Amino acid sequence: MFHGTITEELTSHREWSHYNENIIEDQKDFVFVKFSGLHLKSMENMQSCISLRVCIFSNNFITDIRPLQSCIKLVKLDLHGNQIKSLPDTKFWSGLKNLKLLYLHDNGFAKLKNVCMLSACPSLIALTLFDCPVSLKKGYRHVLVNSIWPLKALDHHVISDEEIIQNWHLPERFKTCNYRLFFNFCPALKKGSAYEDEINNIKHIISKINEILAHNSPVLIVQRWIRGFLVRKKMSPLFLRKKHQKKINECEAKWIYIHRRYEDKLFKDLFFLPGTNKTEKLPRWKYFCFHLSNR
Repeated sequence: MFHGTITEELTSHREWSHYNENIIEDQKDFVFVKFSGLHLKSMENMQSCISLRVCIFSNNFITDIRPLQSCIKLVKLDLHGNQIKSLPDTKFWSGLKNLKLLYLHDNGFAKLKNVCMLSACPSLIALTLFDCPVSLKKGYRHVLVNSIWPLKALDHHVISDEEIIQNWHLPERFKTCNYRLFFNFCPALKKGSAYEDEINNIKHIISKINEILAHNSPVLIVQRWIRGFLVRKKMSPLFLRKKHQKKINECEAKWIYIHRRYEDKLFKDLFFLPGTNKTEKLPRWKYFCFHLSNR
């Protein structure tokens, strides 16, 4: 390990180059990075973190996030509280195919057109841009909701059907930014949180967003009822057949039970004549009928 200030002589030393190569090799296996409130200005060292899944660089002085282009396995990216004024182009965001949660609030974004670059992100579910100049633009929410197709939650509210379907006026329960659609999916960071905690938190956020949509989206509610109706209609012949077969089996069992129960009575009615002396012939006749039926 090298300690103290890194001078030009130290960095040109052969042992330092070997040490630096080892650091780069180790960074390839990083899956979780958390550098919050450390006054960092650059992310250049992140270029080699190709296995990174959770990246937290909040409350720093970062202005450029292009070094993250090689981190194609990112699931969560938290960059809130920095000095970012523009986003990379669509090529950058199209490469982050697994990115689901993106926190960009409290930055310097001012151009709505630039923020629309996020439309190239294929799996983005939740996005924050509040406390940015762009969030004050007229139609900011409408433009982003209809530009980023996979998006389900923006800032503090889950996206309503009224925002997606033009000129559709819904009851108060389903309206935009209704209290039923509120969900704070960017809670304060917990000190000392580990990678497993972050992954569980990501799963919880996505599950909660889907749950809110399932109960407050008329489109999803109607789709769920239609699917249930079609499944019941398709499966009804099978259920009716099973029910009919069950009834037949019950009748057969009942008939067999009745037949066995009244077997002796039937023979007595046929072969026992009151006032005569023919009762001793009944067992013999039953024995004869039994062997005859087993031939």
